[in-house]
Amino acid sequence: MATPFQHILSPVDFTEKNMAALEITRDLASWNNARVTLLHVIERVQYADDEGIRGFYRALEAKARDNLQQMARQFIDEGLTVEQNVVYGRRGPEIVRYTIEHEVDLVVMSSHHVDLSDLAGEWATLSYQVSILCPCPVLLVK
Repeated sequence: MATPFQHILSPVDFTEKNMAALEITRDLASWNNARVTLLHVIERVQYADDEGIRGFYRALEAKARDNLQQMARQFIDEGLTVEQNVVYGRRGPEIVRYTIEHEVDLVVMSSHHVDLSDLAGEWATLSYQVSILCPCPVLLVK
């Protein structure tokens, strides 16, 4: 019998808040015998395309790949299949695109506590965008 979640995506930005989402991702992957993808999106500065900027992005990507490798260890230690990817673009659309193109069954990502006194400002957050636009379930971890 197939489990409901065979491919779990966890977008990360390398902040401390990602740790709780990664723990839940690991647990869900273990329970479902699912493969995991850790995804980091690097946003580009528009209209900047000289060698200095390209070198800057190469360094950012190398650092991101190192960080992803460190994060992946907890999954590897559990015997789980984990893939690490770095893509370029706007974070929300790239996460949604990735879920579609790679047949992701569940997105697990960190979010924030909602400020009830400023609800208008809460609608533009990355977690809200992803949760509304993704074609698969999204678990927001606070």
